[in-house]
Amino acid sequence: MPDRTQAIHFAHQNQTRFLDEMKDLLSIPSVSTDPERIPDMQKAAEWLMVELKKRHCTNIQLMPTPKHPIVFAEFNCGDPSRPTVLVYGHYDVQPADPLELWQSAPFTPDIRKDYIFARGASDMKGQIIACLKAIESIQAVGEFPVNLKFLFEGEEEIGSPNLEPFIRSHVELLKCDMALNPDSGMIAADIPTVVYGLRGLAYFEIRLRGQTTDLHSGIWGGVVENPANVLASLIAGMKDADHRVTLPGFYDRVRSLTEKEKAEMSRLPMDEAYYLQSTGARALAGEKGYSWVELASTRPTLDVNGLYSGFTGEGSKTVIPCYAMAKVSMRLVPDQDPEEVRQSLVKYIEAHLPATMTCEVLIHAGNPASFTDLNTPGVKALEAALTTVYGKQPVFKREGGSIPVVLHMKRLLGAESILTGFGLPDDNLHAPNEHLNLPNWFRGIDTLIHFFYNLVK
Repeated sequence: MPDRTQAIHFAHQNQTRFLDEMKDLLSIPSVSTDPERIPDMQKAAEWLMVELKKRHCTNIQLMPTPKHPIVFAEFNCGDPSRPTVLVYGHYDVQPADPLELWQSAPFTPDIRKDYIFARGASDMKGQIIACLKAIESIQAVGEFPVNLKFLFEGEEEIGSPNLEPFIRSHVELLKCDMALNPDSGMIAADIPTVVYGLRGLAYFEIRLRGQTTDLHSGIWGGVVENPANVLASLIAGMKDADHRVTLPGFYDRVRSLTEKEKAEMSRLPMDEAYYLQSTGARALAGEKGYSWVELASTRPTLDVNGLYSGFTGEGSKTVIPCYAMAKVSMRLVPDQDPEEVRQSLVKYIEAHLPATMTCEVLIHAGNPASFTDLNTPGVKALEAALTTVYGKQPVFKREGGSIPVVLHMKRLLGAESILTGFGLPDDNLHAPNEHLNLPNWFRGIDTLIHFFYNLVK
């Protein structure tokens, strides 16, 4: 216990320096989508390597992938019987566009009252620094309680295309007892949160083609079927009046909530007013028979993410387009299978597609939902840490989004992921003026200090 108290004291005494070092990393424009930022991607990875060396790590490697490198390192606490925690993070960030909407330069961190504004502050450089500074605080006052491995990738914001192959080919190197993934967040600054479930994702592109070329609507209108009209009709029929998906067999494998999950979900302060305020929507809409929080995190979805057909420029152009495209995503829940969902979509289209059209369905992503056992030592350690720091029991929630690395860790390494993070819903992730609440970030460092100590009885 004395070491724990001293580590917390060290963290509090060094908050200014910790913040300055976060600013250093935030100042690097490591935008993974931009080819002109490749040198900055390298710079961010090398910055992390220097920091890991300061944390007394060994086997520090910058490991190439077909695109951006992965940073790997190990720390040996001297006791092989102690658990090994694999710390995951991503050092890449979203583009800052549109720049004119930022109140300060996106890669010049700006502190205003209790917030730091910069691209990557919340997603997720700030979360990486919180982990590293918790580790530093423990190392500064005594022996570190567990063994560590680190995996920091540079492609999360572009879908992590090379992460699964990397993990698959380095299973022994990455072997661990659990993964710590701070790429999550909290419901509110005064509500400590443990995320234990994530929806999966199936993402499709539907391509319809009619005639061989665009046609004049005045000459051929009424004779030739319009692919845009057909696509609109297909999409409209994918849900019924109660917002239930009509694809055959879509709900067959959906796992029902347990009574314990329902009880825990009832504790979440996420009612209709919460969602209206958070989204700016005029009204909410969703599948009948479920609460709003259930719909946002535990029920499957079907949404159109993009549509294209015909003329979309200024003014008018009277054409019957020959081609129409829609991008459609489905958030999946346990135990839905992406391939079965794809087959269901194809069956639906085949049953409703007129003979005037041909259709192609492409799949861009397919990941099942992931689920963490609440009885694992890592979850228990995090629960106790949050309770200590925030003075109240955390709430347990399932997220509506997807983090594919969680599934990869479980499938390939057999490791449960402990999902945490100290960002808040209004941090403007992926949007202009991204920011991070600093008092909560400092509490996050304290939480992670307790978490690492709690892993050893």
